[in-house]
Amino acid sequence: MATYKVGVVGGTGYTGAELVRLLINHPKIDLEIITSRSHAGKPFSDVHPHFTGMAEMELQTIDDLDDYDLDLVFLALPHGVSMDFIKSYDPDKYRVIDLSGDFRLTSAESYRQWYGKEHTAVNFIDEAAFGLPELFRDNIRNATLVANPGCYPTSAILALAPLLKNDLIKPDDITIDSKSGVTGAGATASAKTHFPDVFGNFSAYGLRNHRHTPEIQQALQRYIGGEEPRVIFTPHLLPIDRGILTTTYTKPKKTVSQELVQKTVARFYKKEHFVRIAKNPPQVKYVRGSNYCDVHVTYDERTNTIITVSTIDNLVKGAAGQAIQNMNIMFGLLEHTGLKITPLSP
Repeated sequence: MATYKVGVVGGTGYTGAELVRLLINHPKIDLEIITSRSHAGKPFSDVHPHFTGMAEMELQTIDDLDDYDLDLVFLALPHGVSMDFIKSYDPDKYRVIDLSGDFRLTSAESYRQWYGKEHTAVNFIDEAAFGLPELFRDNIRNATLVANPGCYPTSAILALAPLLKNDLIKPDDITIDSKSGVTGAGATASAKTHFPDVFGNFSAYGLRNHRHTPEIQQALQRYIGGEEPRVIFTPHLLPIDRGILTTTYTKPKKTVSQELVQKTVARFYKKEHFVRIAKNPPQVKYVRGSNYCDVHVTYDERTNTIITVSTIDNLVKGAAGQAIQNMNIMFGLLEHTGLKITPLSP
């Protein structure tokens, strides 16, 4: 089978480094170029020493992309920067998977409301496929631009989709409680991610106005149809490096049972490579370093509440791994190619 040539734009952050880790071991991929605005000219392993002897290629500038005949480019750029790249992007050159939030929402108005800036590549919003393979692989397959989902939304949407699709829960009464490791905030240090503030601490942030709220609502509407679900989403920062644990609370639309909700979710993901049904509430270490999402569902009769618990590695299934899963679909490869990674525990 053919080997595909790809590039990573913005390869020195956590997500870019994770893309490189997975791509250099992918049997059908040649990683041709890694770019960096601030470290161009340096070996990649100088920025990420754990790649010594494995990824020594010199970092280049984004302008150097034109020197390569690429099949696909990953954009591991900050929000607001990817859309400037896409504004002048020629889809005939190569396909793109964008790991920022610039093309995840359904309109420029929604982007302006939640990201606080004007969208500069409006014409591409409708063209972008939402890159959650378990729900949208038919759209992803032929797309030239894929918007890779956020890490929090991935963990929440995968837990909620089977319940909504089977009309078991009320779409206007969804509570999502998520906790993430510090790498979810990116590689650039801030007061919020400063070690003395994070270590031994636990905090909530983004109450009422986190930008992943509309992403979750709009993605579920895209999949289910009908009115946009209404969610309360509260993220929290855990004093760990990587991993997300999300708990959702929903109310049934009809009479349900423990057996019904568990069978519904298990049946929904029966043929999926990367969603595992957990008999007990999963832990973040059970998915560490892997592309798995573990989902557990239960029903509390006392309060008439359906509860799900889901876990992902925010840098893999929440970012780089899912991007490569999307790439595999776009190239017609087996979806798990290059992603058969056993989680690290402990």
